[in-house]
Amino acid sequence: MEGWVNKGYSEGMKHAELIVLVNFDGDPIGTAEKLASHHGSTPLHLGFSCFVFNRRGELLITQRALVKKVWPGVWTNSVCGHPGPNEPVEDAIRRRLDHELGMGASDLECALPDYRYQTPPFRGIVENEICPVYLGRTSDEPSPNREEVAAYQWMSWKGFLAAIKNDRGRYSYWCIDEAMLLSRYPLLQEYSEPARSYQEAPPTFRNDENEPK
Repeated sequence: MEGWVNKGYSEGMKHAELIVLVNFDGDPIGTAEKLASHHGSTPLHLGFSCFVFNRRGELLITQRALVKKVWPGVWTNSVCGHPGPNEPVEDAIRRRLDHELGMGASDLECALPDYRYQTPPFRGIVENEICPVYLGRTSDEPSPNREEVAAYQWMSWKGFLAAIKNDRGRYSYWCIDEAMLLSRYPLLQEYSEPARSYQEAPPTFRNDENEPK
């Protein structure tokens, strides 16, 4: 159901947010506080990543807020995060979309169920996740939470691939890696093309000095 949010866990985000620690096989072995767990030797834990497309077939990319501890200021895919203890991944995606961008999503499809990655250090922080990658659709326009998202932009998939190729340092490690893998995923073309019912409308413009050129 579009826009559904796990209100119980969302309320918990006002306090300490827990992540799920896992072993190499992905089996849960405990929980830990999110921010305290991200450092130069971040333990392996569960995450998720989602690429959200609008009815024009454009991908939503976001710039992480400068106040964030992990990878501040970099551009990345639509939404990333961590499922809480016993929280289904799709519920976690909807929760973070609502919290970060004030929007919902439908047609969530797990494209890369076994994806995992470990980043090189960025300002002393390493990400280390088993991170299923999803595709999704939305009819919403973002209303960013400025503690999470500094800016956003809609881009064609081809334009996004060209951007991450030409300026890799501007984008998150994981979104570049995931995009390369998603390019071989059969359903991607369906998400990145205009919906059949979409009627072309005049383009909208946003005055945002942070948008990538």
